Amino acid sequence: MKLKLLAFLSTAGGSALSALWTFPSILAAAFLVAWGAEAAQFLISQGLALAILAWLQTLPEFAVEAVIAWDAGRDPERAHLAIANLTGAIRLLLGLGWPMIYFVFAAAGRKKAVGAQHAAPLLPAIRLEPEHAVEVVGLVPPLLYFAVILLRESFGWIDAVVLLALYAGYLWALFRAPPHNADKLSEAPAVSRWAYRQRGWRRQAAVGGLFAAGGGLLYATAHPFLESMLALAGLVGVSQFVLVQWVAPFLSEFPEKVSAFYWARRVTHAPMALMNLVSSNINQWTVLAAMIPLVYGYSSLQHHGVWRDFRFDDAQRLELLLTLLQSGLAVLLLANMEFDWLDATILFVLWLVQFLRPTLREEIAVAYGIWMAILLIGFVVRGHALLAPKYFWETVRKQKRSAGIA
Repeated sequence: MKLKLLAFLSTAGGSALSALWTFPSILAAAFLVAWGAEAAQFLISQGLALAILAWLQTLPEFAVEAVIAWDAGRDPERAHLAIANLTGAIRLLLGLGWPMIYFVFAAAGRKKAVGAQHAAPLLPAIRLEPEHAVEVVGLVPPLLYFAVILLRESFGWIDAVVLLALYAGYLWALFRAPPHNADKLSEAPAVSRWAYRQRGWRRQAAVGGLFAAGGGLLYATAHPFLESMLALAGLVGVSQFVLVQWVAPFLSEFPEKVSAFYWARRVTHAPMALMNLVSSNINQWTVLAAMIPLVYGYSSLQHHGVWRDFRFDDAQRLELLLTLLQSGLAVLLLANMEFDWLDATILFVLWLVQFLRPTLREEIAVAYGIWMAILLIGFVVRGHALLAPKYFWETVRKQKRSAGIA
């Protein structure tokens, strides 16, 4: 009986048994790149280190989206799957990833407070550093531009160029930010401390080696890991659309969730964990989204002899609108540079409802819009300057002064 079961698993999608080695390999890769990022923040800005980390972590996601967009260019009937994967990845990261970081942070903080035998807030907020305003504000331009794309109901190569330019501007802002002071090195893991404490060129080699080893392992493992997990999902009868919108993005985002939750458990690194996912969100709204019309158009040219823009039908427009509203709400929740239990609960509950009841997408979109309006009214009534824009401009001016001195 056991032999029959093993034979069945090994032929289900051709790769179910690969989970036995791909899962621990993905975990190892996630820790390697996380340690590399913690060491790199003392050489370059933390935001730039996290942007590099996000690139490495989303390699599986890019691979999946590229395959889907290529197939859609060959067969336009499959175009809805490209949008399903993009919107599913973003909504999953926001609706599940952000809240889970908060609740891991709150639980770990509570446990440490009990161990130290001192009073602590029951549900403390994750408070961001001023430098994190670059990531928070950096999410706004691609969202505004994507709203324009949605109104036009088509997505072409010019849009891809604009989104890539927005991402380049975001990287430039991160590149100009200073690295962290080495006096915080003691808070880093042993591997990160070892890499940073190398002398001369060996320091850059050690930090780069962590990124290269983790990225290489991710590259080698990503495809068989996805195949093995999708095969297991197929065994339980998951539909194609659910597989593409929720299962595949969850699996492709698994490395970044591992590193983010690892930081959230350390409490003091919870802001870094949240910014890891914010950086990934910016990556998704710019580079990942830009890949769709480019791959789709080139595939159409190869298979049909003509370059085609990617056009949205009613269902795809609803998916994109829902995702834009969720992302807009997330930006407003971080506008005052903190993330608390109510923010996490709202994002999670609204995501869970749409996951369990897909027919309620329109109602959830309305709920996102209403909550955004409530937040905006609250900002106006209180009359306080929003911290994220304030810190962003302070950071930019500080960078200009530093550049002038240099």
